[in-house]
Amino acid sequence: MSASPPEHVRRRRRGSELESALLDAAWDELVEVGFSNLTMESVAARAQTGIAVLYRRWANKDQLVLAAIAHYGQARPIEMPDTGTLRGDLLALLTAFSNGRATFIAVAAAGAFSGLLASTGLTPAQAREKILGNQLELSEHIVYRRAHDRGEINLDRIPSAVLALPFDLVRHDLLMNLKPLRPARIKSIIDELFLPLVRNEQFAPRAPEIR
Repeated sequence: MSASPPEHVRRRRRGSELESALLDAAWDELVEVGFSNLTMESVAARAQTGIAVLYRRWANKDQLVLAAIAHYGQARPIEMPDTGTLRGDLLALLTAFSNGRATFIAVAAAGAFSGLLASTGLTPAQAREKILGNQLELSEHIVYRRAHDRGEINLDRIPSAVLALPFDLVRHDLLMNLKPLRPARIKSIIDELFLPLVRNEQFAPRAPEIR
């Protein structure tokens, strides 16, 4: 009967499993030491692999960190609610986003302020696009389309800026406070700001066309 391999001899990781392990290691390193102190060498050591393995996938630590932040968010998707009402869906979605993305945004913001944006040359909007893509926008679209189909709102009469308002305010509060919003704040955004605006837009007379 052959002896078990020593504990330090690890199973060889390949493909997506290896890449996921590298990105997890980069995220953990980013959380622990910050962007300024993170190096390709420190991530390789944490992942228990050679530095060449990292450089075959990412040209520098900027690309690695952006990929690690994006990977962290993609691996923890926000559950899409279906409560049967626009208000219920927004409460559930914004609460889940606030609770699920607070740590994510805090780490990403810390990286941005400690040199990630300056190092990459990206604007905050460009960095957000690289990290998040259109994840939340897709959720917004689904929530509003369902409400439109139920007859709760008329998407043809509501400006896109009004539809974006509750999501933009939650992002703003997360970025400013780096912690989840209180339930009362989320309810206030929906009940005192967003829904009254939607009602006004729905029944306001349309401006005459300029010819």
